[in-house]
Amino acid sequence: MRRHRLSWGLALGCLIALGMAVAFGESAFDLTQYAAAIAQPGSPEGEVLWQVRAPRAVCALLVGAALGLSGAVMQGLLRNPLADPGVLGVSATAALAAACAIVAGGAAWAGVVEGSALIGALAAGAALAVAAAHLRSPEALILFGVALSSFAGALTALIFNLSPSPIATAEVMSWLLGSVQNRSWIDVAWVGPAVLVAAVLAARTSPGLRMLSLGEEAAAVSGLSMRRFKVLALLATALATGAAVAVAGVIGFVGLAAPHLVRSAVRGDPGRILAPSALTGGLMLVVADLLARMIPTDQELKLGVFTSLIGAPLFALVAWRAAREWRL
Repeated sequence: MRRHRLSWGLALGCLIALGMAVAFGESAFDLTQYAAAIAQPGSPEGEVLWQVRAPRAVCALLVGAALGLSGAVMQGLLRNPLADPGVLGVSATAALAAACAIVAGGAAWAGVVEGSALIGALAAGAALAVAAAHLRSPEALILFGVALSSFAGALTALIFNLSPSPIATAEVMSWLLGSVQNRSWIDVAWVGPAVLVAAVLAARTSPGLRMLSLGEEAAAVSGLSMRRFKVLALLATALATGAAVAVAGVIGFVGLAAPHLVRSAVRGDPGRILAPSALTGGLMLVVADLLARMIPTDQELKLGVFTSLIGAPLFALVAWRAAREWRL
């Protein structure tokens, strides 16, 4: 019951944040302009609200939900509070694939860069699944993911180094900073189904995540097929993260922070944290994007930069608390 109240409260918060993200922006409207935008969606004011701000806000919600969901699945699968798609290399590999597509000129065709990012994320998920089949220890899998992330980051740096065009370099840099600026309803239609499929896959891992919290041997004794469970969890994570990176670039710390913000409300149950974590991630990113737009700067703050500025201290706090538990 407490979890349901939390989820409904977070869903209401997401709706309120979406409304604020659509209503407020760089251009301030008066009541007459708001009325015109609602009554006449084709008016200039309506175009700003429904064709510029609304799809951007919905993209932020979907990307945040995907990252929050991925973080919850990863932390439950690895039984580690520091795990998230960024730490395990899924985001870095997706960004590497997108960078390769941009430098190769793929940005000239619609969907090529986005599809490349998704393929990169799925490739990272496959690599993690293969590693998980051979590595029994969750810590070993985390180390493998860290190595994968470092290698993908090094290859991305190599692309920067060898890029033949300053324009392509600037495009890759803009992608890596993360943003939902200039996203349209086409992007929403693209990322929405991918996040929905990932959510369905993640929901099927919920009982396994709960059993795994008792230990891998206990979960196996209870009839859980560990290989099938890990593949399903990694596929859900790769699909959600790939869709998020494809639409918004690299945005860190949401997948790490969102599960921690709601974990106590579900009493640490990894099977019940999925929906609240996804809603928290969506709420965080909609609010962060609104704040990034509202802060008066000569150039708009990139969303990935803004979340990193907030998330880095939170990550340090989580690491400090985890270190205290390891010493006990």
